[in-house]
Amino acid sequence: MLKVGVLGAGHLGKIHIRLLLELNDKYEFVGFYDPDDESAKSAMEQFGIKRFEELEELIDAVDCVDIVTPTLAHYDCASKALRKSKHVFIEKPITETVDEAKTLTNLAHEAGVKVQVGHVERFNPAFQAAVPYLQNPMFIETHRLAQFNPRGTDVPVVLDLMIHDLDIILSVVKSNVKRISASGVAVISDTPDIANARIEFDNGCVANLTSSRISMKNMRKSRFFQKDAYISVDFLEKEMEVVRMQDIEGDPDPFDVIFDPGNGKAAKKILFDKPDIQEVNAIKEELSTFHDAIVNDTVPIVPIEDGSRALEVAHQIVEKLKVASSLTLDNK
Repeated sequence: MLKVGVLGAGHLGKIHIRLLLELNDKYEFVGFYDPDDESAKSAMEQFGIKRFEELEELIDAVDCVDIVTPTLAHYDCASKALRKSKHVFIEKPITETVDEAKTLTNLAHEAGVKVQVGHVERFNPAFQAAVPYLQNPMFIETHRLAQFNPRGTDVPVVLDLMIHDLDIILSVVKSNVKRISASGVAVISDTPDIANARIEFDNGCVANLTSSRISMKNMRKSRFFQKDAYISVDFLEKEMEVVRMQDIEGDPDPFDVIFDPGNGKAAKKILFDKPDIQEVNAIKEELSTFHDAIVNDTVPIVPIEDGSRALEVAHQIVEKLKVASSLTLDNK
């Protein structure tokens, strides 16, 4: 059983604490660290757990740490844990800067420990159901829209929301990024609250991403288009749908839906598939697989390299947004 401690006892930190306590066949929960007295008191009262007054004291007492602090503190917490050869689970985005992420990657390799990044949508059951169908998509469209919440507005919407979809896309498209263009608007905060990005890959795939934190309703949908198939994933409603075209063998069933392209091309049968999705707690699932990666000495499902790559592309988009914004101001 792994001894674990949580760094950060805010809203998300408390969720992680509760789930780790539930995973008592995998983890021995040692305690938590949070410099904020109000958050710490709330966590102690809610869960009856130990608060460590010093970060290093908690790190020394555990095998692995779960970092759920504000992004600005990720690097400091993770680097201290890695330098003491502790396994690290770290919420997304992995760090504030790309250089920090690269340093953590080097530290993890030197320490020979496991690092998993909390890109929780990889564990969304709808996406998990879609993975077997995703075969070299060539056009991807994502919409991640959220109603306004002051939590998270300390960073651009790209790092707050869009980075979820960036990680999903980069995990699916096995090709290097060729070109990025982006536009966005800061409506109620100091950084873009709504943004659109277009990513072109070396293999010809194009991804079009839209994220907003000032929408009237919530939406988290991705659509993947590939040869002879369309896959739709609703991350919010936990639904997935596949529309496929298949060659016709023998005489078609009278109830089959047939697509005839004409021009002498063979007709194809259209198949609709909407599998039942088993409800799971995605955060609990990612924490469970983190344990398994440590115990079995396997690569985490979202390794540190993936978290670093998603952050790097996100920052490239942020830079494109800054350029677009400065050009707009210059033209006024």
